[in-house]
Amino acid sequence: MADINVDVLVIGAGPTGLGAAKRLSHINGPSWLIVDANEKAGGLASTDVTPEGFLYDVGGHVIFSHYKYFDDCLDEALPKEDDWYTHQRISYVRYKGLWVPYPFQNNISMLPDEDKVKCVEGMIDAALEHRVANTKPKDFDEWIVRNCGQGVADIFMRPYNYKVWAVPTTKMQCEWLGERVAAPNVKLVTKNVILNKTAGNWGPNATFRFPARDGTGGIWIAVSNTLPEKNKRYGKHGEVTKVDAEKKIVTLGDGTTVKYGKLINTMAVDHLVEKMGNQELVSLSKGLYYSSTHVIGVGLRGERPERIGDKCWLYFPEDNCPFYRATIFSNYSPYNQPEAGAKLPTLYNADGSKASSDEAKEGPYWSIMLEVSQSGMKPVDEENLLKDCIQGLINTEMIKPDDEIVSTYHRKFDHGYPTPSLEREGVLKELLPKLQDMDIWSRGRFGSWRYEVGNQDHSFMLGVEAVDNIVTGAVELTLNYPDFVNGRANTERRLAQSFVFGVKENQPIPARSALPN
Repeated sequence: MADINVDVLVIGAGPTGLGAAKRLSHINGPSWLIVDANEKAGGLASTDVTPEGFLYDVGGHVIFSHYKYFDDCLDEALPKEDDWYTHQRISYVRYKGLWVPYPFQNNISMLPDEDKVKCVEGMIDAALEHRVANTKPKDFDEWIVRNCGQGVADIFMRPYNYKVWAVPTTKMQCEWLGERVAAPNVKLVTKNVILNKTAGNWGPNATFRFPARDGTGGIWIAVSNTLPEKNKRYGKHGEVTKVDAEKKIVTLGDGTTVKYGKLINTMAVDHLVEKMGNQELVSLSKGLYYSSTHVIGVGLRGERPERIGDKCWLYFPEDNCPFYRATIFSNYSPYNQPEAGAKLPTLYNADGSKASSDEAKEGPYWSIMLEVSQSGMKPVDEENLLKDCIQGLINTEMIKPDDEIVSTYHRKFDHGYPTPSLEREGVLKELLPKLQDMDIWSRGRFGSWRYEVGNQDHSFMLGVEAVDNIVTGAVELTLNYPDFVNGRANTERRLAQSFVFGVKENQPIPARSALPN
């Protein structure tokens, strides 16, 4: 006999697991439990705080949404107007000492003349080729050349995407792209080059929300706080050590056993199959690839420089810095860094020289968060990465050599990006159904390994839709039809809807409703 028996067990309290738990709590039907090895909710959408009081998210997270249900749940968790800041995305690409507005391929009017010519020629060639092509691109690299041309491919798309994914573009498929990469409008680009104009904002995150306090992680702690305490086990006694898929029993870190009817897993699927001890699935999962992510934070004393202004996040395709993206994290909320009156000593100047004084001084303060990818195809000097990143900030004129650094942060996330490799779909189309045949729904950024539905709203709804599939057989649109959900307003589910399970009208709702095996 197991210590705990539930209809649905949810592994992981990141956005996907919390989406599943929220839906289970909302419909008030099957009995359920959510477990996580961490003491607090958030998973890969957590926030760390340095000893000096600077906040850094686990990578560049902002809130924009394709789903009303997601909005409802966040607004319930953080309901006050002053819980949020709303920002217009102000984003640039750093190239040859210039700030080129994002997306780069729509703003080549900003480039030096020789690069303009190279890019326009490439786009014209691509447009002509596109008219006669009768096959789909075989990989991401071919997609880039066909859509953007050779010039944009060489100048930006290839080097930048290698820095992001840590694999060459020739080793990635292109089905994942959807709304992730802007295909340039050749007529508009040519017009803007002639008139020396820039293109406007593009993409679903042109406007975004960010929590006023506690970073992105604060959102998910707040969502977790809307769930009943009795249904949550976080920390050591929520850590999964073994999954017996045959007996449907999960063993936790403190020895507790949980018997489940259905399992919603949101840990990385390669880790799941190892805990299952299923060698067939372990071998299959080895066909999935990922890159690691280093998040670097630099806290600085002084007023935010005019050259930085109200920029949000910035892209770096060149090799004069190790990072591919920089986020001006202090621009998202004044609470992401210490108050101006807080006294902090200078650790060292940006060029590595000793501070003129060891005395703690007041601010104001501002901060930059950097992301660096790593894989077997793109090694990183981890020991010197912080130093190399600070030098990269100087090289790209983000900071000056004599700027005072008062706080630093460096954390590596082994599973950073799930790579849309050429092999991915072949593996997932075999692995996920095999797990589901065992009553295991593996979902989430690394649970279902689909980057194109790996944003916070997608991840949350992967959990919601897994529950609905278990309870009612509803189709999981986000997992199976990402272009469909990304191209419409998804308003069918609302938090205000009510549910009644297995009872006739005017009869009391039972405490739990067992699911069919």
